[in-house]
Amino acid sequence: MNLVDIITAAVDVVRPRIDAKQLRFELLLDTAIQSPKSEVLNILVWGDAERLQQVMWNLLSNAVKFTPEGGQVTVQLERREQEASLAQITVADTGIGIRADFLPYVFDLFRQADSTSTRSYKGLGLGLEIARYFVEQHDGIIEAESPGEGQGATFIVQLPLIQNRDLRASSSQLTQDQREVDLTGILILVVDDDADVRSWLNTMLQSRGAEVIAVDSVAAAIHTLEHSTPNLLINDIALADADGYVLIGYIKELETRNGIQIPAIALTAYATEEAQEAAIAAGFARYLAKPVATIALITAIASLHTESKGIA
Repeated sequence: MNLVDIITAAVDVVRPRIDAKQLRFELLLDTAIQSPKSEVLNILVWGDAERLQQVMWNLLSNAVKFTPEGGQVTVQLERREQEASLAQITVADTGIGIRADFLPYVFDLFRQADSTSTRSYKGLGLGLEIARYFVEQHDGIIEAESPGEGQGATFIVQLPLIQNRDLRASSSQLTQDQREVDLTGILILVVDDDADVRSWLNTMLQSRGAEVIAVDSVAAAIHTLEHSTPNLLINDIALADADGYVLIGYIKELETRNGIQIPAIALTAYATEEAQEAAIAAGFARYLAKPVATIALITAIASLHTESKGIA
């Protein structure tokens, strides 16, 4: 998978918050990566694009959340040839920083600093625990650095690069195939209470030809379904007014009553096998971890739409 694509997709999701806080943002790419003559494989790594995009989203989301207005967030991607051909991603901010005594525990699940400088923020432990787990699944390492409170924080991810040049042609073809996925004529109902995610999904899906209705609650989704019939539903499981299972239950009743079919894709930040099994059992046709890789989502949409029309 292409790390540049993964990073830029994650940046797109948090861009509204970057702009809202008037943060200075800088994306730095290794000169070899930017060179027109550089090999495609310079930035390819093995693994699961969805998982690595979730890592990037978690790191970027924390950087933006914990950096005050007017601060700076920097993302850098570089090659480390002297270190067994690694790709290194650095996410640095000028935010509240991390206490020295808390730094060793920053990746611990649900662990949270309790100083006065962090009381106004939610804990960052869950996102970082997930990030560490996914990075280690890819034979990588993730580290955190901070000079101290009020002095910003830096997170560094290192992943092994693909070195087999025979993969170049197939990788280039895959990238071309991804660009050709067309969603024209598909009406999609997006249900997510995160404004940034709704904005990203709306923009991304419309750019590929889809019509999109984006709402922030189960109640709003049900109201929409009373007046229109989408071809497909994209539904966050964890919503403020009710969980996504309530909505999928309503849709199943609607399908039985009206003889229609509305395939549903579940989105969730909790990418566990148990959560996936529960979503599929409830009636979701697909289950994708947030933040979902763009190609994984549009491919799932195209596939489900084809299946629902009985031409799979």
